[in-house]
Amino acid sequence: MTAKPAPTDVDIHELIAGRWSPRAFSDRPVERAQLRRLLEAARWAPSSNNLQPWRFIAFDRHRDEAAFKRAFDTLAPSNQKWNVSVPLLVCVTAATLTPKGEANRTATYDTGAAAMALVLQAHALGLATHQMGGFDRDAFRQAFSIPEDVQIIAMIAIGHHGDASQLDETLREREAAPRARKTLAETVFDGGWDKSFD
Repeated sequence: MTAKPAPTDVDIHELIAGRWSPRAFSDRPVERAQLRRLLEAARWAPSSNNLQPWRFIAFDRHRDEAAFKRAFDTLAPSNQKWNVSVPLLVCVTAATLTPKGEANRTATYDTGAAAMALVLQAHALGLATHQMGGFDRDAFRQAFSIPEDVQIIAMIAIGHHGDASQLDETLREREAAPRARKTLAETVFDGGWDKSFD
């Protein structure tokens, strides 16, 4: 299954509606030129004062298996299970200080925008992505000597769509489950806190 468009209430752009987070990945390598396009898309994300706080760390199984394995080992066991074939992991981090040494209060917001640009570009290229919070950030920081003023945010699995029938039964069910989101009335207020948007 490579297409799983969102059942939106109103029409939105296919690039957004079509992006989803599969767990079935092929072990086929991601071309370096494709990865460069993803990172270039992220580079052009907006950021407060143009500080561009995002720092991405790419781990390509086919270029540096040892580094990939060290990153893979920090994943939660539940994520390791379906990442066995993923060819590329990208760790998303944010520099939390400005050049003046002050706290950058929008660092994670800006980095999230860059990550979204990356995954939308991946979808546009026909690649699959799955963003994960389930990994050991302390172990990752130690394994890769990440400075203390850098926040480790997420890990993104990137690759070509795989065969969902190769997943275990629980993951196959999750892969086939309908996509769902809270309603706008639950997540958007109009004119003040807790004033329903209609």
